[in-house]
Amino acid sequence: MGIVRFALRFPYTFYVLAILIVFLGVSAIKVMPEDIFPEINIPVVSVIWQYTGLSVPEMEQRVTTYSQYSISSNVTGIKNMEAQTLNGISVQKIYFQPDVNLDLAIAQIVAATNAIRALMPAGIQPPIVVQYNASSVPVLQLGLTSDRLNEQQLYDYGLYNLRQQLAPVPGVTFPTPDGGKYRQIMVDIDPLKLQAKGLTPLDVVNAVNAQNLTLPSGLAKIGDTQYTVRNNAMPTTIADLNNIPIKYTNGPTVFLRDVGQVHDGWAVQQNIVRDDGRRAVLLSVIKTAMPRLSRSSTGSARSWRSPARRPRPG
Repeated sequence: MGIVRFALRFPYTFYVLAILIVFLGVSAIKVMPEDIFPEINIPVVSVIWQYTGLSVPEMEQRVTTYSQYSISSNVTGIKNMEAQTLNGISVQKIYFQPDVNLDLAIAQIVAATNAIRALMPAGIQPPIVVQYNASSVPVLQLGLTSDRLNEQQLYDYGLYNLRQQLAPVPGVTFPTPDGGKYRQIMVDIDPLKLQAKGLTPLDVVNAVNAQNLTLPSGLAKIGDTQYTVRNNAMPTTIADLNNIPIKYTNGPTVFLRDVGQVHDGWAVQQNIVRDDGRRAVLLSVIKTAMPRLSRSSTGSARSWRSPARRPRPG
């Protein structure tokens, strides 16, 4: 009852307090950060190993086991670890304690995985280390279709052109597109012709690698002029790859065209995207963690929606 008697004796004081509360509430609303997809920090790091063609048992024994051993021995603050091994792929999720510095943890993971690669199959590449963030979700998806371009050309356009044009946008990242066909220069070998020439597929691989190089060759000074010497052994066209020599013997030289054919092709397609029943390419725009900005510093908030329909992954 004391506060009631005080309010009755000094009513103007409570009038001022009410006005002050309303004013502070409006001010807090204006400066409060807004985000449709709030930032959620979860201390999880994914380590992805890739070695195309290696079977699941070999991938588990030679890659997954060694990687988990090295990470558990050299990385601090680990809560638990999970691993999933597929044909040629090993995906490991490392959960950390809430107070762990993830930047230091990622540096330790990179050092540990690089050190253990000596015990893994020869030629394996360093793993992809990705920090999992629940707030990194697709905020926009672009579907690419064309009446003139095929799937391979659409994939190249989304990967090399469209992503570079959108890359300067702050706070977003662009993974590789879904759908389409990834371009590759294919060498189709005829086993019968290869056997008739006394060669093996390894001979073809070594010849292509040896004859498809770009090496620095230095400078040449003639008189008062200095020239840059170009020693580019890389064929300029796909047809020139057929003229690569594979074997020199006492008889005629065996060229690549004698045992196979080089053509412009694509890798095995892993996923398909359709838009209104037509083959398409899907480019996702993923939100990344950015410093929170108040409305007072960024101006009035404005929302928008893409008019394009979202393709259906098939």
